[in-house]
Amino acid sequence: MLNGKTVLLGITGGIAAYKIPNLVSALVKQHCNVQVVMTENATQFITPLTFEALTSRKTLVNTFDRNIDYKIGHISLADEADLVFIAPATANVIAKLAHGLADDMLTTTVLACDCPKIIVPAMNTRMYLNQATQDNLEKLRQYGWQVIDPCSGRLACGVEGPGKMPEPNFLLEVILHELSHEKDMVGKKVLVTAGPTQEALDPVRYLTNHSTGKMGYAIAQAAAARGAQVTLVSGPTNLPRPYRVEVIDVVTAEEMFQEVTRCSTSQDIIIKAAAVADYRPARIAHDKMKKGEGELSIPLERTQDILAYLGAHRTPNQFLCGFSMETTNVLENSRAKLLRKNIDMIAANSLREAGAGFAGDTNRLTLITRDGDTPLPLVSKTEAAHLLLDHILNRHQPGTEIGPESF
Repeated sequence: MLNGKTVLLGITGGIAAYKIPNLVSALVKQHCNVQVVMTENATQFITPLTFEALTSRKTLVNTFDRNIDYKIGHISLADEADLVFIAPATANVIAKLAHGLADDMLTTTVLACDCPKIIVPAMNTRMYLNQATQDNLEKLRQYGWQVIDPCSGRLACGVEGPGKMPEPNFLLEVILHELSHEKDMVGKKVLVTAGPTQEALDPVRYLTNHSTGKMGYAIAQAAAARGAQVTLVSGPTNLPRPYRVEVIDVVTAEEMFQEVTRCSTSQDIIIKAAAVADYRPARIAHDKMKKGEGELSIPLERTQDILAYLGAHRTPNQFLCGFSMETTNVLENSRAKLLRKNIDMIAANSLREAGAGFAGDTNRLTLITRDGDTPLPLVSKTEAAHLLLDHILNRHQPGTEIGPESF
């Protein structure tokens, strides 16, 4: 996802530097060119050789190193960089960057960069909360830097509080968000639903399905990476929250209906990937239902059909995409659903097909519209999400009203 991109990774003298090799390794696996620049103090925590082994590039520390294969080292590095990413960032280096000081290889190079810049503060809680540090971070924001807020927790100094650097997997997500895709969805509002719903039988048991939410979360993350303003209405899952996505947690089909319809009219694109229960118990027992000797029947009642409601109450220029998980007659059942619910696209897949369906990391979708069917290859759910968004963007033309009369 980062093939051909170059990240100038600055490492300063904080204990959190020991986590950065994991980030570098993950970036290299994404085919990213990683140029590490360290401060002298950072080399007290971890050696430059560690990063040279991971990146196959010389780690730079000394501004006047004559072994650098550049005409003017810091200028050439600045020209090459697609992103400046400094983690961990100490209070000292934050102060230097906020005031334009350039007294080592890192600060000199960064001052020459005109690409996007992200900084990750990591330090003692009192140092982080000190007004001088907060003023310097605000100044960097005014200069166009993106500041990643530290986490709270137990720090190396033994203090509990904010100042802890986020984990490498989160930092990777931040970089992927910035660099992995063209921002072709800027200005669009996208609503995605994901995961299962849970319909209570009693205080102990509930009805649900096998959905993990992976496909919906991949769509939300992909849309955010392309610049959209994304709202994700999610049933219960164990997935981490996508970066720069507003997540609304729900449990039942009724809760999902209420949240989706509350914000649906302001959305440009709605993608219903959740596996919502079609039925719920007609009565929820207040106490645990005890096992008896005979059979047990549970009366069920229909839940509200969210997709049908959206199709009946769509706004001008709104694009509606549903999902269809089938075991037989995939195309016929999915096309009938498309027409019945007055939507623009159905992303259909079969539970019977290897690599598709619930829980896995891959999927094979067929995109069904009134114009025809477009089968997609078996790919990762992240790739499937981007292919789906590509097709939606090709069809969703601003200024063209989409509704029953258009078909």
